[in-house]
Amino acid sequence: MPLPPLLAYTFHVVTVNDWLEGARVRTLPAAVAPVIIGAGIAIFDSGFSLPRTLLAAFVALAFQVGVNFSNDYSDGIRGTDDVRQGPPRLTGGGKVRPRVVLVIALSFFALACVAGLTLVALSGQWWLIALGAAATLAAWYYTGGSHPYGYMGLGEVFVLAFFGWMATVGTAYVQTNSAPWYAWAAGTGVGLIACALLMVNNIRDIPSDSQAGKITLAVRLGDRWARISYAAMLIVAVIILSITEMIIDGPLALLGMILFAILAFPIKRVKDGAQGKDLIVVLKYTGLFELLYAIVFFIVFALS
Repeated sequence: MPLPPLLAYTFHVVTVNDWLEGARVRTLPAAVAPVIIGAGIAIFDSGFSLPRTLLAAFVALAFQVGVNFSNDYSDGIRGTDDVRQGPPRLTGGGKVRPRVVLVIALSFFALACVAGLTLVALSGQWWLIALGAAATLAAWYYTGGSHPYGYMGLGEVFVLAFFGWMATVGTAYVQTNSAPWYAWAAGTGVGLIACALLMVNNIRDIPSDSQAGKITLAVRLGDRWARISYAAMLIVAVIILSITEMIIDGPLALLGMILFAILAFPIKRVKDGAQGKDLIVVLKYTGLFELLYAIVFFIVFALS
């Protein structure tokens, strides 16, 4: 005898891969990369602390996973994910009850806040609590609330602010109590790659987002200019790294050229008009590139 609809929904089989897709592991380098760079800056400024770096990494990862599950919940209950190019979401795909996804999202936000408070206490910079509160609100209102800014084409602005400047400069600041120009420069570079990661994801979803009324920056720009913007973000990021490396007299002058060469593959795929599932490879590659970018920047700072 078939199960009643409620029970059938409750006992829906959810695989490990479903949860990994919900956490959107391809986006996690965007959380770790700025922390890696911030740690390199702390070494450069002779203030490195491993415990504080690890706490900063945990905060960034917990916020990123929380945002991803929050987006899954908010987009799912709005119906934005009913028709999409990528893998089905937990909420929109009917795999998990919305309340369960919401609780998971809020739990990761809570973990991030606890770790963040610990980091603030260690640094003694209590005013940073205000920035933590701002980050929590930004994480929720990306797709949550009645007027989510992610639906207004402002997602990239907040990504640059929080996953570029705040994460990079903040990681260095809680260790050195300083925020030098090169921390802001590096934060801009890694933030632009995080924006490119979001852009290529939204390029893939332009048809479904337009239909659902989710007006991302990619939707506002249109397919052609969104693809140009993706390439421009990555190229400018590498230029920032190269210029910063030259100014601080880093030991690895050719690294920028090597990174330019690595960019050829994802930029060509996007330029050639890859659509739908073909962009998932570009999404993964962009995330790995951001991680490599952070490691290169770390080496530059650590060895200078």
